[in-house]
Amino acid sequence: MTESLIDTVTLNFDARAQWILNGALAMVMFGIALEISIEDFKRLFESPKPIFTGIFSQFIALPILTYALVLLIEPLPSIAMGMFMVAACPGGNVSNFITHLAKGNTALSISLTAAATLLAVVMTPLNLQFWGGLYGPTAVILKKIAISPWEMFRLVSLILGLPLLLGISLNRFNPVLAKKIGKILKTVSLLFFVLLVIIAFYNNRTIFVDYMFYVLWIVAIHNILAFLTGFSLARLMRLSKASVRSVTIETGIQNSGLGLLLIFSFFDGLGGMALLAGFWGIWHLVSGLLLAGYWSTKPTKTEKLA
Repeated sequence: MTESLIDTVTLNFDARAQWILNGALAMVMFGIALEISIEDFKRLFESPKPIFTGIFSQFIALPILTYALVLLIEPLPSIAMGMFMVAACPGGNVSNFITHLAKGNTALSISLTAAATLLAVVMTPLNLQFWGGLYGPTAVILKKIAISPWEMFRLVSLILGLPLLLGISLNRFNPVLAKKIGKILKTVSLLFFVLLVIIAFYNNRTIFVDYMFYVLWIVAIHNILAFLTGFSLARLMRLSKASVRSVTIETGIQNSGLGLLLIFSFFDGLGGMALLAGFWGIWHLVSGLLLAGYWSTKPTKTEKLA
């Protein structure tokens, strides 16, 4: 078995399991949205610099640097496509929790999660199509798959946008109920989603074991690049220490679950893409918690969003 075979391998994940995965991710997003209020969006106008920095880091800088990394290391086409997919996704589901552990600006992290999730409805399909189409080997994959940007936009809207709006609305009109539901739903839905991903891994364990060492080092380098992107931009914009931590974590913790969902929905579980997104989902938790553990020993003063 040669490494190039990974470009033709597809993972076993049937339509029924895919719909369950869709629903699980939507419930995760709804649980997160129950903790988001209209006031979080008001921060976009009250203190736009940290928000702008975080959004720019996630949706502009990271995809650009991912493209540069792909040109540098020249991974197999399906792996490169997976890198573009991860870079096109918004911040991950656990970024707020990791930011809190890191003694970062949790309010900024929540605001970025809300803003990035809404923007992802447009930016995720757009970035994937643009950067994937710009690189020759992945452009071939996109032509073979013939993805409809509208179909991807519609799915992302249903999985991210609708649960976010429903959760925020419930928090707005019945915050007590939202808080009660949120405490249970966020944890249960996230555990259920993780369980589904683990089952997907187990059903395809031979493929994951065969290509683990080829993919893992690429994931590690890509993830380090993501953290450095957020950290460098936040420092360049002279944000507070707490806000630097938030932007760094929001950029380095990507929603690989959304990436997997889109890979199964539009790329038929293409091996290299799914492996890259799957390993990213594990690795960024390890790296994020290690970074949070380090920063938690370096206390910072409570500061404003600047």
